[in-house]
Amino acid sequence: MILAALVFVTNERAGTVSIIDSGTDKNVKTIAVGARTRGLALSPDGRRVYIAVSHFRDRPARGPDEIAVLDPEGIAISPDGKKIFISNEDAGTASIVDTSSGKTIAALVVGTEPEGVATSHDGKWAYMTGETSNTVSVIDARSHRVVNNVFVDARPRGALFSRDDTRAYVTSEIGGSVNVLDGKSHRVLTKIKLRAVDHPVGLVLSPSGKRLYVATGRGNSIAVIDTTSNRVMQTIAVGQRPWGIGVTADGRKLYSANGLSNDVSVIDTATAVVIANIKAGDGPWGIAVVETK
Repeated sequence: MILAALVFVTNERAGTVSIIDSGTDKNVKTIAVGARTRGLALSPDGRRVYIAVSHFRDRPARGPDEIAVLDPEGIAISPDGKKIFISNEDAGTASIVDTSSGKTIAALVVGTEPEGVATSHDGKWAYMTGETSNTVSVIDARSHRVVNNVFVDARPRGALFSRDDTRAYVTSEIGGSVNVLDGKSHRVLTKIKLRAVDHPVGLVLSPSGKRLYVATGRGNSIAVIDTTSNRVMQTIAVGQRPWGIGVTADGRKLYSANGLSNDVSVIDTATAVVIANIKAGDGPWGIAVVETK
């Protein structure tokens, strides 16, 4: 039986992680981790949360719980939990790290200012968005090679594969759209245009895969997209500048990290209503939902 989940929220400007109990929707703990905390990802077994700390204050990584890379922003874990795929924004590279040893397996040149990272559920592919090159770098996750660079709408941010890997979704902040890619051929199939005020960033699928939730950044809302028709069903107003987004395993609650209002909005997905706003640290950025049993 699934009980209340823990919601981990990175606070970029504070350099902390807030932990929220989804049962009470209260902030139960704050952990200081380092300067400029951004992307985060959950291990497949749910036992570890990996957090991108962009600045170690000019010191090397210390101990087994820190891995040295270059200005990390986005993180994704392979489905077997053995590899971490990391975007290094300033370096324009992707790091592939072995989780057991913490050592870098490969460093690849990708698009300019890489950010969003996604891994396919079959373990074959990793996608990495390039903000200023307007590309998605397609990485063969087994041979550790960049096999393609796909052009998408301006300033791609987040990336996500569908449950069956037939589709991948990439948000374009300046383009104001969600690019839908074929998960096998990696070509763009269609582009879902959002409102003129929307600048989409983070995204997450409902557990059924029938709904795609998209944080609209400056649009101060969450767009709800039907993945069958690729149409926007509705928009839900949240706090200021929503960035990261996460959903509970039962699909009942959606959490939005709001970077300017310094809070996390909690949405009841059945009613599409914000039921709580939880104070976070300075600059909420990313979200990972850890289910407890």
